[in-house]
Amino acid sequence: MPQPSSSDARRGVLAMLGACVIWGLAPIFYDLLRHVPASDILAHRVLWSFVFFAVVLAFQGRLGILRQALTDRGQVWWIVLSASIISINWFFFIYAIQIGKLSESSLGYYMFPLVSVTVGYLFFQETLARLQWVSVGLAALAVAILTVGLGAAPWISGLLAVSFTAYGVVKKRVRTGSVVSVTAEVFVTLPLVAAWFLYQGGSAWPSAGTIVLLVLSGPLTATPMILFSYAAQRIRLSTLGLLQYINPTLQFLVAALIFGESMTLWHGIAFPLIWIALAIYSGVAIAQDRAARKSRTNAATLGTV
Repeated sequence: MPQPSSSDARRGVLAMLGACVIWGLAPIFYDLLRHVPASDILAHRVLWSFVFFAVVLAFQGRLGILRQALTDRGQVWWIVLSASIISINWFFFIYAIQIGKLSESSLGYYMFPLVSVTVGYLFFQETLARLQWVSVGLAALAVAILTVGLGAAPWISGLLAVSFTAYGVVKKRVRTGSVVSVTAEVFVTLPLVAAWFLYQGGSAWPSAGTIVLLVLSGPLTATPMILFSYAAQRIRLSTLGLLQYINPTLQFLVAALIFGESMTLWHGIAFPLIWIALAIYSGVAIAQDRAARKSRTNAATLGTV
């Protein structure tokens, strides 16, 4: 497989930066819809995301691939499952904003890579380096400190981290490209969305100004997914993983500096522990990536001798 050029890699990094900035600042947009129930926002987000994705695929001439994915019996059930999981993730992300718990949302997305490596070890026989176990232990300690200090587990954080991990696991079973598969996911959810709109009646379609914002939630959802897909094809996974931390960092800053969410002593202890855990985890990932590339280079050199 040919390696991407340096210009491709630069464009990939810019695309990933764009995706993470949109994801990280999206809570500011959803805060404008605080007066709309989270379930209604989710329904509109699914509907207008599908419209946006469908337009993109039609422009690219790839609607036929979407039809193939939806008529493949071996794939469609995985698509339905992944759609269910990502809908749960989207709902509780919006819900966290509405109840003033965006900091918990950011913690969940910080925890996500550490939950992923643990699931990989437990269920897929993926090996963990000793320092990665240290990272997982620090993350667990941070959650325990928040649970004891606040008197309740940060359940939104856990739910977001676990659901996004489960989404990643299921997506491994989906063979179509990321844009097509996400379009298929929102498509199979449309019957439930239609049923919800019928049940809610006119209340699901508020004032014109609010409808405009709800329509914009479609491209706001779809655009970073397209940018992420573009970046994933052009930059190394270690780079992709490191840049992804921009998202929860921006969420945390928005929660603290714009939304004015209260940050207790327990948050002041737990978040640095998570950041240290991620620094250790990322350092190991970068070292492993470099070792793997060096091994491939050496093998290629020997093969030409």
